[in-house]
Amino acid sequence: MSTDNGKGGPLAGLKILELAGIGPAPLCCSLMSDLGADVLRIDRNADAGLGIGRDRRTDLTRRGRKSVSVDLKHSKGLETILKLVEEADVLVDPFRPGVTEKLGLGPEDCFARNKKLIYARMTGWGQTGPLAHAAGHDLNYLSLTGIVHAVGSKEKPIPPLNVVADMGGGAMSMALGILAGVYEARNSGEGQVVDISMTEGSAYLALGIYGMAAVGDYNHERESNFLDGGAHFYRCYETSDEKFVSIASIEAKFYAILLDKLGLAGDNTLPPQMDTAHWPAMSEKFAAIFKTKTRDEWCEIMEGTDICFAPVLTFNEAPDHPHNKARGTFVDVEGVPQPNPAPRFSRTPGSVKGAAPDYGADTRSGLVEWGFAEADVDALIEEKAVGWQG
Repeated sequence: MSTDNGKGGPLAGLKILELAGIGPAPLCCSLMSDLGADVLRIDRNADAGLGIGRDRRTDLTRRGRKSVSVDLKHSKGLETILKLVEEADVLVDPFRPGVTEKLGLGPEDCFARNKKLIYARMTGWGQTGPLAHAAGHDLNYLSLTGIVHAVGSKEKPIPPLNVVADMGGGAMSMALGILAGVYEARNSGEGQVVDISMTEGSAYLALGIYGMAAVGDYNHERESNFLDGGAHFYRCYETSDEKFVSIASIEAKFYAILLDKLGLAGDNTLPPQMDTAHWPAMSEKFAAIFKTKTRDEWCEIMEGTDICFAPVLTFNEAPDHPHNKARGTFVDVEGVPQPNPAPRFSRTPGSVKGAAPDYGADTRSGLVEWGFAEADVDALIEEKAVGWQG
C-alpha cells in the first residue's frame, strides 16, 4: 500500500459528509477514506484546528479528503450543507447532543432531504442519559466502564492513551455502525440514526473481562491478574540500556521456551507457573536477568521464537522495525511517517489519498465534485457563505 490520489479501495463509491470535529470521528473518516470512500469534510469558517494548533502535515486524522469551509450560521451556508446531504450516503456528526438540531442540520432536517441517509452521531456518553450533555474525555468514559480501575499500578490507576475509548470504542464502533447502517439502508430504502457512545464502545471491548469478573475469575486489585502485569510471564522488563522488552508467555509450552532462554530450564526449585503467590518473587528474578543484557541483545535471543516476545518501541522507532518495514505497516506522506490503512484487501487495497489539506483549501473543487455548478460556488464565496475567511 502507498499514497494514492485515486479513488481505489473496497468502499469506492460511498459518499460521506463529515462535520468537522476532533479525535474519534475524524479517525473514522480517515479510515473510510483510506478504504476508498469519498469523504468531504466541512471545516468551520473560523477557529482553524478547533483549538488544537499543529502543522497541517501532522494532523493525520484529517488526511485523505477534501476540506470545504462553510459558515454554518449563514442561511446559504446551511442550505449548502443540506444540498450536500442530498448527495451523501452518510453524515458524520461529532457534536454534543442537540447541537446539529439547533443549527438546522439535525436528523429530521436531513432525512427530509435524503431518506436513505445514515446519520452517524459520535459522543462520549451517548445521545441520552443523565450525562449526555456533560463534557468528557477518553479517561472519563473509560472510568465509567471499569477499565481505568483495572489499568495501572497497585497504588493507583494510570490513564491509558486515548486510543482505547476515543479511537477503539469510538472511531472503530462508528466505522462498523456506518457500514452496518449503509448495508441495511440499501436493503430497506430507509436511513437511520446511529448513536455511537465511546463509553459503550469501550465497555464492549472489555466483553471477555466482564465475563471473568461476573464469576469471580478477575481480581479487582491491579497487578494481580495475568493480563494486567501481575504475572511474571506477562509484563514488561527493563534492560541494561534502560529500554524495555515485553513478554507474554501465557501457554505452558511458550513459558518453557522462556525459561530456557533465560537460563532457568531444569531448575527444579521454580514454583508452578500459575502459582500466584510466587508471582512477585518470580518477577524480581526475571527482572534481574533481563537487566543483564541490552534490548537488542534480548531481541537476538528471543525475537522470532514462540516465547511471545517483542521489544517495547517508541512511536518514532516503530516504523523502522524490520517486520513493520517488510509489511509496509507505515508510509511516508509529505515527510511524516504514519500508519498505512488496515485491514488489508487482496483485490481492492486501500491507500492513503493524501495528507491533511489546509482548512477550506478545497471549497471550490469539493463542492463542484459533489454537484454544485461553478457559478453557484462563485456566488456563495462572494457572499461569504462558503470559503475560508481566516
